[in-house]
Order: sequence, then structure tokens, then C-alpha cells
Amino acid sequence: MPANTTGSSPKKKKSRRLRLIVIAVVLLLVGGVGYGAYWSISTVRASFPETTGSLQLKGLSSPVQVKRDGYGIPQIYAATPEDLFRAQGFVQAQDRFWEMDVRRHMTAGRLSEMFGSSQVETDAFLRTLGWHRVAQQEYDTKLSAATKKYLRAYSDGVNAYLKDHQGEELSVEYAALDFKNDGYKPEKWTPVDSVAWLKAMAWDLRGNMQDEVDRALASNRLSAKQIDELYPPYPYSRNKPIVQGGAVNELTDEFDPKATPAGSTDATGGPGTVGGGATGATQGLQTQLSSLSRTLDKVPALLGPNGTGIGSNSWVVSGKYTTTGKPLLANDPHLAPQLPSVWYQMGLHCKQVTSACPYDTAGFTFAGMPGVVIGHNQNISWGMTNLGADVSDLYLEKVTAGSYLYDGKQIPFTTRQETIKVAGGKNRTITVRTTNNGPIVSDRDDELTDVGKSAPVGTGADDVAPDRGDGYAVALKWTALTPSNTMDAVFALDAAKNFSDFRKAARDFAVPSQNLIYADTEGNIGYQAPGRIPVRAKGDGRYPAPGWDSRYKWSEYIPQSALPWEFNPDRGYIVTANQAVIDKKTYPYLLTDDWGYGARSQRITDLIESKIKDGGKISTDDMQSMQMDNSSEIAKLLTPYLLKINIKDDYVREAQKLLESWDYTQDSDSAAAAYFNAVWRNTLKLAFGDKLPKELRVEGECLRVRPADDSGPLEDLNGNTRLVRECGKRDPDMAQPDGGDRWYEVVRNIIKDPKNSWWKTAGTRNKPGATNRDELLAKAMRDARSELTAKLGKDIDSWSWGRLHQLTLKNQTLGTDGPGVVQWLLNRGPWNLSGGEAAVNATGWNAAGGYGVTWVPSMRMVVNLDNLDKSRWINLTGASGHAYNAHYTDQTEKWAKGELLPWAFSKSAVDKSTDDELALTP
Repeated sequence: MPANTTGSSPKKKKSRRLRLIVIAVVLLLVGGVGYGAYWSISTVRASFPETTGSLQLKGLSSPVQVKRDGYGIPQIYAATPEDLFRAQGFVQAQDRFWEMDVRRHMTAGRLSEMFGSSQVETDAFLRTLGWHRVAQQEYDTKLSAATKKYLRAYSDGVNAYLKDHQGEELSVEYAALDFKNDGYKPEKWTPVDSVAWLKAMAWDLRGNMQDEVDRALASNRLSAKQIDELYPPYPYSRNKPIVQGGAVNELTDEFDPKATPAGSTDATGGPGTVGGGATGATQGLQTQLSSLSRTLDKVPALLGPNGTGIGSNSWVVSGKYTTTGKPLLANDPHLAPQLPSVWYQMGLHCKQVTSACPYDTAGFTFAGMPGVVIGHNQNISWGMTNLGADVSDLYLEKVTAGSYLYDGKQIPFTTRQETIKVAGGKNRTITVRTTNNGPIVSDRDDELTDVGKSAPVGTGADDVAPDRGDGYAVALKWTALTPSNTMDAVFALDAAKNFSDFRKAARDFAVPSQNLIYADTEGNIGYQAPGRIPVRAKGDGRYPAPGWDSRYKWSEYIPQSALPWEFNPDRGYIVTANQAVIDKKTYPYLLTDDWGYGARSQRITDLIESKIKDGGKISTDDMQSMQMDNSSEIAKLLTPYLLKINIKDDYVREAQKLLESWDYTQDSDSAAAAYFNAVWRNTLKLAFGDKLPKELRVEGECLRVRPADDSGPLEDLNGNTRLVRECGKRDPDMAQPDGGDRWYEVVRNIIKDPKNSWWKTAGTRNKPGATNRDELLAKAMRDARSELTAKLGKDIDSWSWGRLHQLTLKNQTLGTDGPGVVQWLLNRGPWNLSGGEAAVNATGWNAAGGYGVTWVPSMRMVVNLDNLDKSRWINLTGASGHAYNAHYTDQTEKWAKGELLPWAFSKSAVDKSTDDELALTP
């Protein structure tokens, strides 16, 4: 339940919402706040879209109907694809243009033009990556003629809305922006603005770059063996991969899901990487990787924190195991909580479905991009989760003023100048240097200009590292920086009629690499792993590679024909939740070694298996209930050990008793869940967090530690402890240990070894440290009791997980960095949530940073392939991006409770659910 209910229901609560606006404005005026006079009721309501009657939309070939239900969700009916996507652009601009405008400035590295000098560093990094440049190349050289036509039509629709709406008429945020950037006026929308959004999507789902950086940073303090223990192998025998059989034909390089593997293959991509753990180049990278890590943190993560904790769920069950006799498909992508939601629900319907107008689809779209990204059409349904393939590598580069070393030769940089315009300030010009391994990302931070000074480079026995000189630079090679035609795939998925069409569309889905699941009205289910995934001639991508050695280049990409897939597997269901795609011992290519560790996927599998055993059937209600499963895998493992500890302190023993009858579910009202998660957080901090380098720990949290370069005695000759004060540098949402299911596996591997060195902690003169597992767990239980007493009070009967685990929805620009009164007007919450880290109901939190919700199921859907009108869906917020519109957060309270809305699809069902109808006429 929400701690502070602010979401509204549909129309019947509009008058209540208006009263709230009046009260808010009056309070501002009475309080003498300068914004009050400006933020009048008329200002707030000026941007509310017209949803009834008739409006003219230039360029249409015939009238278009826009039918909105009680939640403001539009269904569009048009005679041609161009009319359909032109109307989509117009309607999305009605509801979400501020969000669209900010997104395109971000993807183009132009945030400073809106928000001033505070965004220059972020813009410089994004210009270095060149997302918008790559999107332009895709539009110019890669996309089909039809896709370009649809993108232009979409842009025309957006611009038609812009023509008649400016400033506060577009969104109330523009009224607030006037105080900082007076006279700002949005430019016309372009097709490339839409294509560039795919780069932002790819960035946040880019795979293991953060793990690569973190391993290198950890090498400053940990040995290679210790780092390997913190990144254990995937547990294939316990947590099943997505594809549970099949093999690649060695002659044709085609994957056959029915084939039997010929033998085991160690798909490592080649021997030896730079550094080899705690030695060599990785130890010399501390300065530049520390800065690079902080730079990455500053880049807006529009879709969420990047790491092993983030992910998504999807699964599909064959009709032989469902109550309908046809497949049921569920999907809930886990992304950063945003206001408005990253998703926009919509239906796109050709009035007559023909080869000339093949679209009859509905689902979740991105505001700013035409088409439906996840959903269903009249024949098939599809869902997505992040595959997590390793599609990016950091390369060390030996550079001079104008060149870099490659196979013993000096190669001139490719350079370009980028001018960053700054609202209220002077323009800034940067030079982007690019190697054959990608742009030099280390140029974008002052600390990166003097890199790799202190340690030799250790590579394989047959490798020769160049002289360090003034240090190595760092380049980024990433598949998304090569033009592709992923946008073609979106339209192809929307029109696919069968599994063959689906697989054909998936071949064009280059980046980001996603697990695509499938079901159709004929009763089939399937899976396809798509994506442009590199093959490394040498190295495995775990650590930065030597850019001067061509043996470490990407030699090719995995053939699309060789990527794993399944169709109607005998087990009758397919589960994807960021676990391993296929057992690496039987697959000849390296996809990645940095999978999610399968806690969610195996729990979903167990729930399905328990339901269908002995002839049971799964219903739509069952699929919905599974999405809200709150069970904690780590609690099942750790709680028995906690209960065996003899706690003599009655104060702590009182809290320990909470765990005795706990069923490991993390309901929002559970005191036991609150206490266990506090114990888990403190266990991680004591066993691992305090031993990590400052670059991985939470910013501002300080420890007294032995200097990294000090291997002498702990005390000097005078008996003084040789410790220094060292403070963390990582954003709380990205710090380690984050508590995700990688850490479940780390603890699982040592829990039966009570004397393992990880259980030992440093003591002080007055307080000894832990010497074994039980001593550390006992201390974690004491610390957790003290922490929750401070946060929730002495009375454990008043404790609840939801009071710790709260979601606040923040407007992604002015709601985070704007004046306090503006944040108050734009943000909503908090809500007390159930669920948790690596639970199926994945309301994620970072154990190093605290208990607040950092990512969420950004939407949920269950598609009924027997009767599409009986499908269900929900969004995190609402259709509208306009504060105080009835549909701003009208789905949030239902989302928090695990409820889903009816999902009308057929013409008759849509007509029945329509509350508002707008005619767009030529």
C-alpha cells in the first residue's frame, strides 16, 4: 500500500484532482513562494490535450480515430501506415512531449542547451560516444525505405502538434524551465531523434562493461583468486539456462534446438587477458578506471542502474498446460522508476489489415519512437528481457599527441570537433579522438589525462607491452556504435504473422541484444536470441584488453544462424529472466560470463512446475500471481544459519525471533522481511563491502584502512596503527556489494565453510573483529537491530519491510534537480512496496546504498492467446506526462498492489471501453 496515496482513478476523480491543484496553488501564494503566481491553475491545465471532438492534422490521407479508455490509453485507427504513425506521433506529443524533448537532447549530447553548464560533462561524454551520429548513419544507409517513410510520418505528426503548441501549452515543465532558460523553444522533431533513442536503450542494457570496470578496480585491493570468488561461475546444474538443449552444426554454423551436442566446448574466446586479475595492467589502471567509473555514473541511466541485479522477467506456457488451451505469455521489464513511465501503452490498428497496411497491434511503446516495442498483434505476442551479451570492451591504448600504437606502428587518430552550446553560458568545444577500437572515453575526465602511471603491464608470455610513458588511454568498443537496422526489426515484429516472420524480424534486432519470447494464436511458443555479438580472437572481455595488439580485436560476429532458439520445447514452457542462455560447455561461442545468476528464472520455473505437476493447469490469474511472487532465495539459504546462532542479548534475540516462523516472503507489512534484509545488508558490508576499494563503495561512507600500497606491519615502531581514512566514491545506486543474485552465489559458495577468510573482519584496539562465520553473522544481526531501531523505532511490532522499501516517483529532470517547490509539484509518492532484490516481484534495492527502490517492474502484461481481449496490462505511472492530469499516476496504486487492467484489443472491445474519442482529419 502507498505510504502517501497520490494516484487518482479515472474520470470520477478529476474534480478531486482539481481541488488539489487549487489547494497547492493557494499554499504557494500564501507562503509567498515566487513560483506561486506563475504556476496558476491555467498554467497547469494549459498543456492538457484535447481528447474529444475533431482536430485537423495536415498530411493525412483520410480521417483517423483516436479512442481513449478510462485510463487515457489511446487506440488509433487509420487507413494507411503513414496515417497511423503520423497520428501516433501527434498523440504521443500530446501526452509526453517534455519527456521526448529531454530524451532527444540526451541522446544527442545537448542537455546543456536546456539545463545549462551542469550538463556539459555529460554532453561531452555522449558526444564522444556519438549516439546521434550513429543514428544519422543508420537512417542514411541502413534502414529500409518503408521504415524511413514511417519515421518521417511520425515526425510530421509530432511537428504538427508543436506548430500549434509552445511553452506551457506543451507541458508545465516548460513554464518552470523559463526561470532558468528564458526563451527556450523546442526544435522540430526529426526521424533521427527517434532512431537515436535505441542507442540510449542499448547503453543501459549494454552488458558487462560495469563488471569489467569493477573487476579492474577491485584488483587494487584484492587478489585474482578473491576477485574470482566474487564473480563465481554460473550454476548451470541448479539454475537452468533458457535453452536446455540443442547444438550448432559445425558444417553449416546453424543452431539446431533438437540436436545433441557433440562434446564440451570451453567458449572462452581465447587465452589470457590484460592483467590476469590483480596483476599487470589492471593494477596500473586505477586512476583512469576510477575516473571512468565516475563518468559512467554521471551519464543518465534512463532505463536504470546497470549491473547483475538489473533485469526482467518473461515466460510463456504452452496451451497443453493452460486453462484456455492456448498459450499464456507474461513479461515485466525491470527498469529505473520514472515519472512518467518509460513506457507508453497504445494500440495501432489499420482499419483494414492488408499487405499494404499490415498493422493491427497493441502494447508498450516508447514516446518518441513509432511502432510497438513489446505486445501483440492479431496473430502473435512477444516479450523481451535483456540477454546480457558482452557487446562492449575497454581497450588500453598507447597514445602520443596525434596517434596510437597498433601492431608496432603509429596510427593517426580520427578526430572531430564537437561544440556544446550552453544555456546561459559560453559554448564549449571538445576534440573527440577515435582509434580502430573506438572513441577514447578517457579524454572526458581531467583525471584521465594522466593515466596508468604506477604499474607495469603484465600480459601473456608471448605478449610485449609498450613502454608506459605518460600512461595508457582507454577506448570503448561497443556494437551500438556501428550502424545497424534495429528500427526495421520493430516494424517487422509488429506485422509478423508466425514464428518464421518472428525469427526473420529478430535477425535485424542488432542492439540491444534481447531475449525474445513468442506465442501465437495457433498454439505455438518459441524463443530466439538475437543481436550483434562479437567473437574475440583473443581474450574474454573480463578485463580491459591491449589495444596495441591486433590479436585482441573482434574477429567477427556470431552468425545469426548460430544463435540459440527453441520452438515448442517438450517441457511446454520457456522462461527468460536474464539467466544464462545456454550451457557454455555445449555452445561454441562466448555470449558472456556475466549472466544474472538465475534466482528469478529458477523461481519462475519452480512455480510453473509446481502448478502443472499431476495434471494441473495454469490460468491468467496464476500468471499474474507469479509476477507478484515475493519469495527471497537468499533468505531460504541464510536464515537457518541465523537461527542457529546463540544470541544472548535479549534486545537482539527479540529481533531474531521474527525469523523463526517466517516463510521468506517479502510482503510490505512483514517485520521479518525488514529484519532479514537489514541482516543481509550488514552481512554483505562486513564480509565484503569493507574490503573493497573506495571506488566501489558508497560515496561519503568512510573507513580506516591500511593504505593500498602498504604491505608493512599493521603498527609502526611507536605502536600506532598504520591506517588511513578512506571514503567511498560510488553513487549509492551503483555501489558494491549491491546484494543481487551474484552475491547470493558468492555466499552460497562459502556458507558451509565457517572459517573462510571472507568471514574475518578487522578489529580495533578496543573491539576485536570477527574470526569466523558465526561471529560475523552475530555482529550483522546486532547491527541490523540497531539500524532498524533508529529507522523504524524500538517496537519491533511496528516494523515493516514497506516502511524501509519505498518507491518515490520523480520527474526525471526538474523533479530531481529543480527547485524544491517544483519537485514537490511534479513528484509523487512514496509507496511502501513488497518484493525485493532478485525476487520475481523485482522491486530492486542496492544493499550497499540502502533500502529504497532503485528499479521496478516498469510494466506488467499477461497475454491470452486464446482470447486477446482477455489479456491484461499495467503501466508504472499513467498515460499522461502532464502533472495533475487525471492520468499522471492513475495506474500506480494498482501496479503497487499487483493488479492489472483489462486490455481491450478487438474493435468491439475497444469501442466498449472508450471514454473519449478524437477525430483527426486531413
